[in-house]
Amino acid sequence: MASLPLCRRFSACETTLAVLFVIAALVNVTLISLMATWKTRTGPPSPQDKPYLIGVGRADCTGPPAEIPLMGYANPEQTAAGIHTRLYSRAFIIDDGRRRVVFVTVDVGMISQRLRLEVLRALQVKYGDLYRQENLVLSGTHTHCGPAGYFQYTLFMVTSKGFIKASIMPLVNGIVKSIDIAHRNVNPGRIYRSRGELEHSSLNRSPHSYLNNPKEERDRYQWNTDKKVLVLKFTDLDGDGIGMLSWFAVHAVSMNYTNRMVSSDNMGYASYLMEQDKNRGQLPGQGGFVAGFSSSNLGDVSPNTRGPRCMNTGLPCDYLNSSCPVGGTKMCKAFGPGDDMFDSTRIIGHNVYRKAKELYAMAVEEVVGSLQAAHQWVNMTDVTVQINDTHTVSTCKPALGHSFAAGTTDGGGDLNFTQGAVEGDPFWDGIRDALLGEPSSQTQECHHPKPILFSTGEELESEGAFKDPEVVLAGLSNIYTHYITTYEEYQVQRYEGASTIYGPHTLGAYLQKYRGLARAIAQDKVSELPLGPPPPFFEKNLISLLPAPPVDRAPENSSFGDVLQQVYPVYRQGEVVSITFVAGNPRNSGDIRDKTFVTVEIYDNRTNSWEIVHTDASWETRFHWLKGSNQQSNATIEWHIPFVAPCGSYRIKHLGHYKHRAGWQTLVSPYEGTSDVFRVTGSSYWQ
Repeated sequence: MASLPLCRRFSACETTLAVLFVIAALVNVTLISLMATWKTRTGPPSPQDKPYLIGVGRADCTGPPAEIPLMGYANPEQTAAGIHTRLYSRAFIIDDGRRRVVFVTVDVGMISQRLRLEVLRALQVKYGDLYRQENLVLSGTHTHCGPAGYFQYTLFMVTSKGFIKASIMPLVNGIVKSIDIAHRNVNPGRIYRSRGELEHSSLNRSPHSYLNNPKEERDRYQWNTDKKVLVLKFTDLDGDGIGMLSWFAVHAVSMNYTNRMVSSDNMGYASYLMEQDKNRGQLPGQGGFVAGFSSSNLGDVSPNTRGPRCMNTGLPCDYLNSSCPVGGTKMCKAFGPGDDMFDSTRIIGHNVYRKAKELYAMAVEEVVGSLQAAHQWVNMTDVTVQINDTHTVSTCKPALGHSFAAGTTDGGGDLNFTQGAVEGDPFWDGIRDALLGEPSSQTQECHHPKPILFSTGEELESEGAFKDPEVVLAGLSNIYTHYITTYEEYQVQRYEGASTIYGPHTLGAYLQKYRGLARAIAQDKVSELPLGPPPPFFEKNLISLLPAPPVDRAPENSSFGDVLQQVYPVYRQGEVVSITFVAGNPRNSGDIRDKTFVTVEIYDNRTNSWEIVHTDASWETRFHWLKGSNQQSNATIEWHIPFVAPCGSYRIKHLGHYKHRAGWQTLVSPYEGTSDVFRVTGSSYWQ
């Protein structure tokens, strides 16, 4: 983000909020620009400051929390087995009376090309051309704990058990529903901007690569990661807050590769805290205020602020290749600030929330001006980049390097790959050649010094005058093609460089394309931009390797919902309640959006009724599903009692569905189980 010091000194400063949605895209770049004037508001709005039309909306997009691999760590053994927190889509619509844009931040690893195309098709049916490819941006928070299976390309399908319709449809329907809600809520309102910096919440996981950048470039920045936080505050005409959109660069990997529960991770927890704060008395996912915490330029930024150490010795990992003398890269793991991954998620999420809340409260610079948007499909495998007045270079057919398989300090690979590899390995290269064929000499030369492990491209062949721009990088948007490093960082070939799939000049190509889009916007020539080659929408060969869930069985003399491990009679605030039920496979519950497997209820003596205080969307609950033998399974529910929980009588319910046969028919039936009543007390078991 560029600095705007003059806006601090004068009441109004002409500038441009170029919300630069930098998409790691195969064939897609999008730029949305807000030609804005920042005005520090000290009194009522000026009559000439025309308000925007603004709509915000949030919808559940949680997919099946069982048996489906989680997307992010590329570990097919890391399959879903419960819910830590639910996943949500949050939509923000802005309309200046002439043009409309919609930005959606989604609790998902990244936006796949297939997901975006499915959403565009659904919106076309509902709204015609109102929401279309050039004014819609979908951005993933990059949680690594959401169901996989929503890609249409082979590489991503390998570790995700193929293309899974049960995974992609909750995402499509949830995203569309969030836009529906925002669309219905469109009303006149105002936007305010605030900026700050957040320390002690992020760490560069590839500092060796960063140091390969020119010194004059590094001297421009105080840190080797971007610490800036930008907040947009949305209000109605009375000044009441209706929503907030924030950007901060950090990976959502506080929940590590051992986790088996669906989780929105640290950025989702920040949204949870802000929405609970603004929607007092509402359950998670309810209430009108929508808080989006969106991903930014997080490529080499880890939330594991204690850094990497060898788990078997406690000593620092090798600085150059992030490996350990015994155990290799798998033994090298970065640790977050907390006692465990849940505590680290809480700390990082709370830090981000606290800073955003502070900036939200002090946001007085009003945004006024016109909206612009530009979109173009680009074949990133063949872009000629002008690097100076006399020389050009080009991008490459996409390929992943050996260091890609090494993983990162946030989650290392299982095999004997290390980061920083600039030479191939005869064993793995031989396997590659036998399975996929040897990469062409042209591709190998283009990607130098990257030794190619997967030549994915040969498998799957698709400026003007801005004053003081404020650039917001919204990463993981619209489509995902791994990483974008600088030319210098690419030479080191750590994980990020090995995952820069279009070669060493990928960043240059993106910059060149974005200059073209920005120039078209500034010169009002967006209509003259070539559309570019559209991506495919595959109808065939989308194979799923996930079998249908079998019939559920309960233990002998038991029924679904029966309690196997009961609660204690009394708990104190701060303790953990745990209860286990006979359960069905959660996949048999079908579309679980806006539902829950868990309720924690308190007895209201005034109304003689039970009131739900927590669901499986709550931070305080954890829903664990354990698949046993003979088609039996259990559900263990934990309630981590807050220190502020009211004293009183409580119970826990588990709701689900089980599949069974009735004659020749296979049926799915609901069930529920309820714990004994227990008391929560403040300081003594016997009060």
